[in-house]
Amino acid sequence: MTALKPSMLLTKPIVSISGIVGDLNNSILEYTNTEKPTHDHSSIYYKRFYISKFTLNKMVIVSKFTNPMKINNGDNVIVAGYTSGNQFQVLAYSNQSNNTGDNENWMALIFAALLFFGIAFKLATSAIVQEGTIIPKLFIAAFMVLTAYMIFRALLIKEAIDLLQKMNIQ
Repeated sequence: MTALKPSMLLTKPIVSISGIVGDLNNSILEYTNTEKPTHDHSSIYYKRFYISKFTLNKMVIVSKFTNPMKINNGDNVIVAGYTSGNQFQVLAYSNQSNNTGDNENWMALIFAALLFFGIAFKLATSAIVQEGTIIPKLFIAAFMVLTAYMIFRALLIKEAIDLLQKMNIQ
């Protein structure tokens, strides 16, 4: 009997790919809070995503992390993730050349999902929902969809980490 895995909901399973990094291209995607004062450039007003595109075994690899990937051209890396279109989306990686690796914090996603679930539960038990208005019910539905997505994403990341750990042991 196989265990239920979140990747069963994807069209392609979570897999790992290893190889030598080539054609590395790093970029930053930056979102600015609209409430940012004009002359204040502190980091609390920005949300940065570090995007790395490179090739492994002639396959295009894309990663989007909140921290930059610690890789260079010529490094031997193992990435775990899934295929989306003609690209491979990285959920976790391990750089064998300098013994580093990273992934997004799946436990923080679980915690945030539980927070959203708590808000939805509190809203569901409030008097305003009992009155039958539609807006609170829409908020409850939105919070529950967000909760489900965050838990799904966290479990995908955990599955990718487990796959990388198995690859590093072998």
